[in-house]
Amino acid sequence: MLTVKRFIFNPIQENTYVVYHGKDACAVIDPGCYFAEEKQSLATWLKESHLHPNLLLNTHCHLDHVFGNKWVAEQYLLELQMGEKELWTFRMAPESGMRWSMPFENYAGNIIFLKEGDKVNMGDDSLEVFFTPGHSPGHIVFYNRKQGFVISGDLLFRMGIGRSDLPGGDAALLLESIHQKLMVLPDDTIVYPGHGEPTTIGYEKENNPFLI
Repeated sequence: MLTVKRFIFNPIQENTYVVYHGKDACAVIDPGCYFAEEKQSLATWLKESHLHPNLLLNTHCHLDHVFGNKWVAEQYLLELQMGEKELWTFRMAPESGMRWSMPFENYAGNIIFLKEGDKVNMGDDSLEVFFTPGHSPGHIVFYNRKQGFVISGDLLFRMGIGRSDLPGGDAALLLESIHQKLMVLPDDTIVYPGHGEPTTIGYEKENNPFLI
């Protein structure tokens, strides 16, 4: 059984997730840890929980979701995995950091590109990859069918949806991704968004003003 742990990092209040089962291996998704104390808090929790990351995943590569990529990769000897069409956003992230007065060093290692239908294996469990462009060109989400949860990045929020006015965004594609990939999931599917509190597909169907 997988467990999802949330950390809230950096001034943009981004959700970083650790997905794990039992001890040892786990996935770090969208590490947004920017400050040294944020990195230390993640490292300390992992050590105290007897977890050692073996997967580094990005839903997308806007700066607030990738601040910690380089540190996590170097700390735990990992290669980054992200959507196959997200490379442009990834390369632009340090420039965005300069504009936000938050300079950082980008991950510079090998990249494993994920596409629609891929599965990220975690022991007896897996995370299915859905290609969900709109917020960014290569945005993906990670869905666990067995337990009914999705790590949605900045696609869908509680009572909100992702922005489409950033470079590479597309409002029509964003809504298409939400309706075709997320709204077809069971109503009790838990949504773990890139910002804010978790929600469910059913709750958003009934209450999200952008989807009604």
